[in-house]
Amino acid sequence: MKLLFDQNLSFKLCRQLNDLFPGSSQVRLLGLERADDRTIWDYAKSNGFVLVTLDADFVEMAGHHGTPPKVIRLRCGNQSTAAIVALLRDRAEAMVHFEQDDSACLEIY
Repeated sequence: MKLLFDQNLSFKLCRQLNDLFPGSSQVRLLGLERADDRTIWDYAKSNGFVLVTLDADFVEMAGHHGTPPKVIRLRCGNQSTAAIVALLRDRAEAMVHFEQDDSACLEIY
């Protein structure tokens, strides 16, 4: 599973989670830091990413447009990169199951 981290999440997550989610990226690393949500959505869809965000915007888009891409919304508020890494590592198995099921969104607390 390749994750595409939204602008509100650190690009450092890619390196720190590479062993679990190889090929992951962050919007800034892809030159999409000024892109609107629809452009990021289309990029994720075209390139096989699961979007990871703190915002509800992509969840709403998933409800309107369906999948792909799938969306993981982190409901933990602003946390350190280390805390986000720990959260995603802790929920990695649920994330893999999510990628394979029919649901469009997964919320992680």
